[in-house]
Amino acid sequence: MLAGELVISEYQLTAQQALRAGVEPRRVWEALCRQQDVPEERLLGADVPLKRD
Repeated sequence: MLAGELVISEYQLTAQQALRAGVEPRRVWEALCRQQDVPEERLLGADVPLKRD
């Protein structure tokens, strides 16, 4: 539901629209997480450690 309904304020697009527009999936995911106040340590789930670029 989030992918097709929630407008990501950063892009003024839904996740589906942003992906179709060429935004990198990781950037879309991070924007969704920021908008939903997901803590950084939970971006990949409860037990998956973050890898830094």
